[in-house]
Amino acid sequence: MIQIACRLWNLSIISVLILTFSNILLIVRLLHSTDCSRQQPSASEPLHLQQPQVQDSRTSKQSHESPPQSAPCKQVNSTAGPSFTVSTTNTTIFHVDLQLGRWDSRHLYKLFDFALPGDQYAELSEKYSVCLATQSSLEKLQSLVQVAHHWSGPISAAVFAAGDEYPLLQLYIAFLRRCFPVVRDRVSFHLAYPKDRPPAKVRPDFPLKPKLDCRRPEAALANLVRLRKPETVKWRMKAAYPQNHLRNLARRNCQNPYVFLTDVDIIPSAKLADGLDVFLKDAKCKGLCAYVIPTYELDERVHFPRNKTDLIRLARKGLARPFHHKVFIYNQFATNFSRWQASAGKEGEAVHVNHNVTNFEFLYEPFYVAPDTVPAHDERFIGYGYTRNTQVYEMFVAGYQFQVLSPIFTCHWGLQNKKGRPSWRERQNSMNRRHFETFKSEVFARYRKDPLKMLSPKKPLTKRRAVLEMWNMI
Repeated sequence: MIQIACRLWNLSIISVLILTFSNILLIVRLLHSTDCSRQQPSASEPLHLQQPQVQDSRTSKQSHESPPQSAPCKQVNSTAGPSFTVSTTNTTIFHVDLQLGRWDSRHLYKLFDFALPGDQYAELSEKYSVCLATQSSLEKLQSLVQVAHHWSGPISAAVFAAGDEYPLLQLYIAFLRRCFPVVRDRVSFHLAYPKDRPPAKVRPDFPLKPKLDCRRPEAALANLVRLRKPETVKWRMKAAYPQNHLRNLARRNCQNPYVFLTDVDIIPSAKLADGLDVFLKDAKCKGLCAYVIPTYELDERVHFPRNKTDLIRLARKGLARPFHHKVFIYNQFATNFSRWQASAGKEGEAVHVNHNVTNFEFLYEPFYVAPDTVPAHDERFIGYGYTRNTQVYEMFVAGYQFQVLSPIFTCHWGLQNKKGRPSWRERQNSMNRRHFETFKSEVFARYRKDPLKMLSPKKPLTKRRAVLEMWNMI
């Protein structure tokens, strides 16, 4: 009996060891291998480009002279060879006359439509029913490579440049268009610059022919960003970024009946445009509808998920989670990610409505597809705070029903955590909060409805309301 018991004990230990080893192997398969494949992905597959390494000057603690960082295992689909030089003697690729353009309503920014159209933008606008509209500053423009690789339809991109960023922006866009046919064909660029920082010419000490590597678009951008003047970097750390101006600029230059409005570092799942095209042809919307596409944060070490099944597997391992889940959960909470994950996606499953948003609240900021007749983004809100949620709130008051789609999704590289709030962010949020007091009264006057009781006197602080007050969101 003792011998039998010992044998059973040994078998139990061996079983535990085998299960532990199997679990470790599964996690390793989910993570990037350090031995990267040199094979380039096809245009129909997700592009394995990881978290961008160029940081926004307003949040980075590094000097503009810091060496560029690079993440392991970058794969890009380029056709211009490993590297090439871009001449700075003629940096003008935008088809604009800087003495023309149009001003915004407060004469703060000058805007230019179709500064550089995509080579196949018109044809793609005829073929597809949805246009992806996005916006970016120079520091984050490398994300456009992966966006264009995954989105097969037209892309309307509004870009912002101040002072000596203008020639750098043109150099980098020329680089992207030469290295990546998907950018050249699909993306139309529109331009905005601030009144107090008009475009500057190339500096005399600027390298005549900077060498840029098509295989590393993020490093190429880092090399160019370091060439900005110190005063430009300092100005950008304090200046409010006009994201609502840029969102409206990108939206208004879409030629399609539907618009998918995103930020440039929000990466769509592969073949998303084709799936939406089929869905929208048969969509049966009663009244006003906006279709929410769930957004997740991805661990920087993993490959981009090929489908919903892959994404759910990553989420269960803690390698993916709902966007802003740790930073500010109310930002995406109403999407109901638990319900979305409960209906696991099947390979080849058609795009469909998974469920309706039933617990809408003011802080909700989904990325959605909707007709381009939705309310515009209010351009009084500049910088941080009240930029996206006010527009979504007005849609809700106007009667839009938000419906969550499956099995499609979008992702943002990096698992975000709460950090200290810089002083510029507090100043911008305080200014926008004052604008919001006027905005909510105007929305009520426009629709004669106040479903969230925004105009009611403030209630005593509950625990949840205290959290929102702490984040300056109400």
